[in-house]
Amino acid sequence: MLEKLRQEVLEANLDLVTKNLVISTWGNVSGFDPESGLMVIKASGVPYSSMTVDDMVIVDLDGNVIDSEKRPSTDTPTHIHLYRHFAEKGIRGVVHTHSQYATAWAQLGRGIPCLGTTHGDYFYGEIPCTRKLSADEISEAYELNTGKVIVETINGRSDCIRMSAALAYRHAPFVWGKSPADAVLHSQVLEYLAKMALLDELVDPGIKPLEKEIADKHYNRKFGPDAYYGQS
Repeated sequence: MLEKLRQEVLEANLDLVTKNLVISTWGNVSGFDPESGLMVIKASGVPYSSMTVDDMVIVDLDGNVIDSEKRPSTDTPTHIHLYRHFAEKGIRGVVHTHSQYATAWAQLGRGIPCLGTTHGDYFYGEIPCTRKLSADEISEAYELNTGKVIVETINGRSDCIRMSAALAYRHAPFVWGKSPADAVLHSQVLEYLAKMALLDELVDPGIKPLEKEIADKHYNRKFGPDAYYGQS
């Protein structure tokens, strides 16, 4: 299972390039195996152009490297904290990028408002931005505290299923899903929505969020208990 997961995580990392969500060595994808309790994540600073399955590092949820001489991503503690809190809900993949439009909202310290049904189809309400980290939180265990503030933000507003993304304040987005590939899809949708929301606010700075009734309808027809979108 872990070798299969390593291949899935490799393909998901490479898909970030295909979907124009990363440049240089920015960003990372991880995957979690609930049977072993282990996580696979991209090695730190590896170029996407030369990345192979050997650059996918297996770590446990204490951050110990299991099988590699390479250092895992510097964002590993953030990913671990998200799995510790979200894996029981079925989360098996986490993505971190610095995709341009979503990161612009994070740098503004603002959540991405739900302005239309395209947003409502995938995310339930505003995609939140975390609070600012304190100086102590930044100087001590920065990456772990980034994970903590994401969990704090999601648990305070929604849940990790209905809201599968958060913007880290002045940093960038973290996104998750039921698999590494699913998390990449959510990252792509997030970037699309972030661009549309920015365009909407440029045209009409006073635009209001989508009415709750239609936002609920669009989300629930895809993901609610009585969903009827797609094939059975």
